Amino acid sequence: MTGRNESLKKTLILLGLSYVFFVLGNGVLSLTNPDEVFYVQTAKEMVQHDSWMTPYLFGVPQFEKPILLYWLLRVGLLASGVSPFSASSAFASRFFPALFAAVGVIAVYFLARIGLKNERKAFLSAIVLLSSGLYIGLARIVYTDMIFSVFILLALTFFFWGYETAQRRGVGFVLFFVFCALAVLTKGPLGFGIPFLIVVVFLAIRGELRIFVCRSSAWGFLLFLAVALPWYVFVIQRFGGAFTHEFFYNDHIRRLFEAEHPGNDTWYFYLGTAVVGMFPWSIFVVVSFVQLVGRMIWRMIWRMILKQVQPIYMFLLCWILVTFAIFQPAHSKLVSYIVPMFPALAIMTGDLVYDWIETKERRLAYALALISLVTVALIPLGLIIGPRFYHAYLPPRALVNVLIALFVVLLITMLLLIAKKKFLQCVYLLSPVLPILFFFGLSWHDDIDPRLSGKSACQYLIEHNSVENRILCSKYFARGVYYYTNKDVAVINVGGACFFSPHPIPYLDTDEEVKGFLKRQSTTYCILDKSSFNHLQRIAGNEMRLDIQKRTGDEYVVRVETD
Repeated sequence: MTGRNESLKKTLILLGLSYVFFVLGNGVLSLTNPDEVFYVQTAKEMVQHDSWMTPYLFGVPQFEKPILLYWLLRVGLLASGVSPFSASSAFASRFFPALFAAVGVIAVYFLARIGLKNERKAFLSAIVLLSSGLYIGLARIVYTDMIFSVFILLALTFFFWGYETAQRRGVGFVLFFVFCALAVLTKGPLGFGIPFLIVVVFLAIRGELRIFVCRSSAWGFLLFLAVALPWYVFVIQRFGGAFTHEFFYNDHIRRLFEAEHPGNDTWYFYLGTAVVGMFPWSIFVVVSFVQLVGRMIWRMIWRMILKQVQPIYMFLLCWILVTFAIFQPAHSKLVSYIVPMFPALAIMTGDLVYDWIETKERRLAYALALISLVTVALIPLGLIIGPRFYHAYLPPRALVNVLIALFVVLLITMLLLIAKKKFLQCVYLLSPVLPILFFFGLSWHDDIDPRLSGKSACQYLIEHNSVENRILCSKYFARGVYYYTNKDVAVINVGGACFFSPHPIPYLDTDEEVKGFLKRQSTTYCILDKSSFNHLQRIAGNEMRLDIQKRTGDEYVVRVETD
């Protein structure tokens, strides 16, 4: 009973921290351009069309992602209403990514307990995931990737739970396939491909593939088909080639060969993302990965049978390497794609950090504490140097000084803990670094919001003008303008590129097309970035009158009149 009580206590602590790290303050910032508004607008139009099976955007069916996230967002909108300007709408839309992030933290705790067989290592692993920068970021924005990653984590957790104990194998393998199916409904075929390949590679290395070929796996696969296929069958029957071309070709096959963001298409992009995204644990992630690989090589050099290695280590290594191998060859690379490997990185890091603290070689514990101290010290140092280079994006100096003082107190506390040889407590003080920055950022939300969201520009436009014609926007703002104004939009796209998945809206690619568009409307209202505004000024010349009504953040609210 003592062990169960301890697990319950730690679970409740992790849930409480998850609320602070992932949920608190989620309604303060408005839904951001261009992705949050894309997902929420789709759910909003599903409500307007009274549809649960067909996603809509710009008034027509769209198939960039499967249906599960839109179902969740529809539920959120039913609870909060569909008003784009309300804080409750933003909070409700972000609730489910935050909820899944919390589930992921608990899953890592239990997976680490099963695999590492150490309560403290498991708790530390969960704390590492809970406080990692990219994980916190995706928990607080409307994206498919957090939900997708947690379904993969749950599938692998239940597989390993069944693998470790024969009596639980049937239930564990069945649930593996069920959560794979939910991942497929969240983002597509990789929801099955990633966890299945991890499991197969792991079992093949250990010479145990036969245990996965069993009646439970057969029943699990049937359940997988029953859960994953009906929606795909429905949309293929109803929309045929329109769905298969967009979803399978454009959003999967084409991304293998063509970069949506060419600047990301480098060999080191995902390596850098994994390290930086795990901040403030970045250095420990690198060291623990090297140690994990070294542990495997050392066993092989000494011709030890791999089964003698604690299975969780081989499982984590397969998890990391298979995930990387799946995403690395594709030319379209995004930061969020690599998040499915973060739970494995967190467990690997929690294991290393705890071992260093508990080792009899105190120099390792001191080294760990020193790394933690330097990591925290980077924040006030950056706040001191930053205003010289990024003053436009930082809060008022007085607020920065308060933040610096808070981090100095944190550093002093860490030094006192090191002096008392309380190294584990010192390490735990890494975890609040990013939430402190986030909540200080929220205190400056009136300045941050216009740089991330189109809400303020759209609200000004609607409140001060009678907008009857199509609004002209920069590409980056188009989805947000449509979401916040509920007005038709056109994109000034001179010298630019269309969305990777085209939207059914006018793209004005040449000066002549822009002129023609403006002359067809006696008055045109625009929401533009600086580059697009400069293009518009050049195109309008002396033939049209441009009036900048307001500049908010990076957006210009402009009225154009033609004679």
